[in-house]
Amino acid sequence: MNVINAPGWKSVLATEFEKEYFKNLKDFVATAYQTNTCFPPKNEVFAAFNKTDFNDVNVVILGQDPYHNEGEANGLAFSVANGVTIPPSLRNIFKELEADLGVPPVTNGDLSRWASQGVLLLNATLTVQKNSPGSHQKRGWEQFTDSVIAKLSEEKEHLVFLLWGGYAKKKGAKIDTTKHLVLQSGHPSPMSANRGFWFGNKHFSKANAYLVEKKRKPITW
Repeated sequence: MNVINAPGWKSVLATEFEKEYFKNLKDFVATAYQTNTCFPPKNEVFAAFNKTDFNDVNVVILGQDPYHNEGEANGLAFSVANGVTIPPSLRNIFKELEADLGVPPVTNGDLSRWASQGVLLLNATLTVQKNSPGSHQKRGWEQFTDSVIAKLSEEKEHLVFLLWGGYAKKKGAKIDTTKHLVLQSGHPSPMSANRGFWFGNKHFSKANAYLVEKKRKPITW
């Protein structure tokens, strides 16, 4: 498992890497990748951190698991590699983006363009076995990403946290809302979106309005 190379994250998470649970997690992931097909590729497990360093974070989008189908996961929540068919949840994200800000849907589902602007696309669990959703849950990833969220909440200010769906809301429950903007809605998956819990949340325009208010550069979504 490749490590985090971004200097800000390396510093902030240095003590986390030394904890027993994280060492056990690294061993588990190493064995899992040796014995099974797992996603994302090993060199992209920490892509969210390496593409959006701690000091550059402006917005945090919380996902749950990486995509578990061949060739989809690229280490960024909700994102897929360029050229891969856009999954249903991401299609609905793009539909809401068009309704909210007039951004036409694109055929490129690689959200690196958001990550490079300070959007941390963080899954709660950073690895998964092929065709086996949730297979790497409760192995230590959740503890690690809880610590990441806590560090962001405690050590930074004026971030926007986008919590989509019940899982993300629960995971982000301890974010300091006196320092940060927390926006919540249903999940963009078809099951949730088609029941009226996703479309119309206007999270993209609300996030940008907050960033501008705090003298930060808005995201080109």
